[in-house]
Amino acid sequence: MAPPNAFLLLVILADAIHGQQQQQLMEYMERRLAVLEERISQWHDQSSRYSSELRDFKNKVLSMLESVEKERETIRAEVENTAVRVDRLEREVDYLETQNPAPPCVEVDEKLMENQVSKKRKNEKYEKLTDCSDTISQVKAMKILKRFGSTAGLWTKDPLANSEKIYVFDGTSNDTVYVFPRMREFTLFSATRKAARIRLPYPWVGTGHLVYGGHLYYIRRHGTFQVIKFSLANKTIVDSSVFPAEEQIPVFGLSFYNYIELAADEEGLWAIYATQENEKNIALAKLDPASLDIEQMWDTPCPRENAESAFIICGALYVVYNTRLPSRSRIQCVFDVSGSMSSEDAALVYFPKRYGSHSSMKYSPKERQIYAWDDGYQIIYRMEMKKKTEV
Repeated sequence: MAPPNAFLLLVILADAIHGQQQQQLMEYMERRLAVLEERISQWHDQSSRYSSELRDFKNKVLSMLESVEKERETIRAEVENTAVRVDRLEREVDYLETQNPAPPCVEVDEKLMENQVSKKRKNEKYEKLTDCSDTISQVKAMKILKRFGSTAGLWTKDPLANSEKIYVFDGTSNDTVYVFPRMREFTLFSATRKAARIRLPYPWVGTGHLVYGGHLYYIRRHGTFQVIKFSLANKTIVDSSVFPAEEQIPVFGLSFYNYIELAADEEGLWAIYATQENEKNIALAKLDPASLDIEQMWDTPCPRENAESAFIICGALYVVYNTRLPSRSRIQCVFDVSGSMSSEDAALVYFPKRYGSHSSMKYSPKERQIYAWDDGYQIIYRMEMKKKTEV
């Protein structure tokens, strides 16, 4: 009987050991589950805290956005109110300027009278080549195209060509002219990669240059002042001439870099200049575009002081004035070389307020508009014309 009892004892002992192992395993699993439950609880707490903080942050941001929106509306209202006040002020200034026109620009002294007597042949009446009889009535519209290049420069078209090319002279001393194929390319592209480049043999001086009849006329200073005629087709100089005026001084009081201003109108090519001999007033000369010879010269009554630019329309010189601290430019002096317009016919024309002062104003007789350069901005002024009243 001993062996069966021993076997039974072994079976009971093995069963006890197996039960103990199962108990230990269950306890281990319970401990691990408790740890997991604690971590899950911590995660829930942290998630709830983060959600609460995010909700608070969102509310703060929304509150700040509402505050910013209110401030923006307030600023917008103030800006609109200021714009209305400025517009009203400009209208009042326009009215006052109209009611109180600028004093006459004709200054006659003994020296000028002596010059007129001694140079009667020089200042003789001009025989017009065309029947053009237009004069400026007012500035019909202004269009600001873009900002390009230096604060001073000029841009223009060839008034005798059928091309739409735009010629740009950047700066008051340079030797590279940019040529854009059309107005679209000049307006859309800020860089010069769309423009052809013309390298001139000599650098120019000032902003008084011109493109006329397939040639580029520009001013060179080499001891004396020279007018250079450059062929756009052959890219060569075809003629040059020393300007026959002694002791030249800047032609415009507000543009120290301009000694000769070349201009074109329905009558042809002109040169606007000034000399030490008659330092108070602007002088005018008619040029032969083929030979660059001086055909006729005049001493005008238009003063240099506070003048910033000038142009020619139908044989009449229009001088644009401003102030040392730039304000509204105005045409204050008109000199008709043919004597076909009285002083009463010349309207006191104001240009819209802009950025600074004009460094150049080029009139296009074909388009009846002015290509202006104002503190680096390129502007087009469309002019409204009227017929001259015969003297």
